[in-house]
Amino acid sequence: MSELRRFVQVDVFTAEALKGNPLAVVIDGAGLDDATMAKFAEWTNLSETTFLLPPTHPEADYRVRIFTPGGELPFAGHPTLGSCHAWLSSGGDPKRPGEVVQECAIGLVRIRRDGARLAFAAPPLLREGPVEPALREQVARSLRVADADLLDVVWVNNGPDWMAARLASAEAVLAIEPDYVSMGRLKLGVVGAYPAGSPLQFEVRAFVPGLGPAEDPVTGSLNAGLALWLQGAGLAPDRYVAAQGAALGRAGRVHVAKEGGHCWIGGDVTPLIHGQMRL
Repeated sequence: MSELRRFVQVDVFTAEALKGNPLAVVIDGAGLDDATMAKFAEWTNLSETTFLLPPTHPEADYRVRIFTPGGELPFAGHPTLGSCHAWLSSGGDPKRPGEVVQECAIGLVRIRRDGARLAFAAPPLLREGPVEPALREQVARSLRVADADLLDVVWVNNGPDWMAARLASAEAVLAIEPDYVSMGRLKLGVVGAYPAGSPLQFEVRAFVPGLGPAEDPVTGSLNAGLALWLQGAGLAPDRYVAAQGAALGRAGRVHVAKEGGHCWIGGDVTPLIHGQMRL
């Protein structure tokens, strides 16, 4: 039998409504089976829908399951920040002052307050280094660029199978007109730097044609993988702000800070819808 469950919809990586990446959160997710969760995520037709559940790990404050219209993800960034915001706003009380511990399929993810923002600790890369030559060729075809335009093409897999292509500039990133047929089911991030002195360091785009919307507005997991790679390679400072979503009419801002042995991926969360749903 269906029942009323608390539900919120938030906009993540933005302080201005309708400029970030929307997220649907079912706060009372206990008792829902996998098929119902998947069907509801398909129905919302957002890039991700999450379900909050009691934790199974003794250190965790809550557990989350993350679904796209095309299936479940082991981890994702904007659902982490949005789910944490929803959990706190609905009365969640962290076990440790100043820190929330989220349990998800990849394990425990630490979340802290960074001023008015929330920030999660970037999970370690599960796969890194240059991609195989055949994949590099597929990336070039997918982005409709010459191989010489690809400064790097590397794995930044942190749960989702992200690979990242670095172009010469933010302008080049914004000019991409992807070939989704060639891209297939790749999870492909693209990054390019802004000129020195700009308040933004990078422009980022994320292409995921196999998971629902072909381009994701603002992507925490990709930015987390990018940050570990770029900072580790000396291509990014310890603190920077990345922009994402301009190609879709959004203005997402991802705040990256390397502190205390962790790389923190932060962003504002703007609540839009509060209510109940029957599921």
